[in-house]
Amino acid sequence: MADVQGTYTKEFSAVAEALSKLLDTQDLGASAAVFVDGEQVADIWGGYVDTERSVPWEHDTIVNVMSTTKPITALCALILADRGLLDLSAPVSTYWPEFAAAGKQSVLVRHLLSHTAGLPDWPGRIVAEDLYDWSAVTELLAAMPTQWEPGTAAGYHSITFGFLVGEVVRRVSGRSLGRFLAEEVAGPLGADFHIGLAAQDDHRVARLYPPSSHGDDFSSAGPDYASNGGIRVKDANTEAWRRAEIPAANGFGTARGIALIQSALTNGGMAGGVRLLSEKGCEPAWHVEYSGQDRVLGQQTTYGMGFGVWGGTFGWGGWGGSLVMNDPKSRMTVAYAMNQMFDPRGQQDSRGLSIAAAAYEGLR
Repeated sequence: MADVQGTYTKEFSAVAEALSKLLDTQDLGASAAVFVDGEQVADIWGGYVDTERSVPWEHDTIVNVMSTTKPITALCALILADRGLLDLSAPVSTYWPEFAAAGKQSVLVRHLLSHTAGLPDWPGRIVAEDLYDWSAVTELLAAMPTQWEPGTAAGYHSITFGFLVGEVVRRVSGRSLGRFLAEEVAGPLGADFHIGLAAQDDHRVARLYPPSSHGDDFSSAGPDYASNGGIRVKDANTEAWRRAEIPAANGFGTARGIALIQSALTNGGMAGGVRLLSEKGCEPAWHVEYSGQDRVLGQQTTYGMGFGVWGGTFGWGGWGGSLVMNDPKSRMTVAYAMNQMFDPRGQQDSRGLSIAAAAYEGLR
């Protein structure tokens, strides 16, 4: 059995066993964390940051968790809503007047958070370098028409989600999404999670590795990067990607940091002894905003305000395998982060779910 470092209560020893099994069979390096009633019951890690297996995964190793960034971004918006500074049912143009262009006066803030705004992508081919200029990207989104009547259908806003929600947060708070996160959430909690990573943290980053059947051109947009564009593994391993703020996809952190932040939503708004929002302010996360066929993913989906809703749980996963899952009834949050990516188009990836299943054993 692979060695697993960290701490866990005896009730949650199955989580350590599950991570050890993954490190023996599928993972290179990874971390996992579980919080119940706002208290940390498992904080574990193991494996390596490199394929040569020469550098061990440490307590403070961080990794890009791709779309598991979205629940963190959504929480920032919910905090502003809970403070009465942001009305989720108001038109986006209330806060971002330029957004009303091209007939978008009827797009509401809640449409941005629930992937129902009709702005899932940009026309033409978008590559990572296009995403590093915040003003250019948001100006383009403000000028675009929607692809369907807002609120009537959902289509996963894979990258646009972060710029849309992030610009609203910037207009309301006067701070970029990454800065708001650092000053209002991660900083007060002491949570190791970042959108827009400082150079001083580069040495802690575990690079991402593509699925074994792919090279570093492995792309989120599909097998043909040349025509489809998208984000490649090689893009996510660059300094430019780390420095940018791409709040749908370039969050860097530990599983501990993710779970600590998200545990506010399963603990009545409290995390790490700090109140982030009221108990009622948590509820939009899992109250169903849309349920039906997703036009982009081509499957049935259920969305709350920035989260996928799965029965009595809610959260989201990231391209390659990371996951955060919240269970408000059990008051439990589970997070998993890794550096060995799987291909969702060709591999069944149940790694994060195996960690969550082990956490439920602890509850029983």
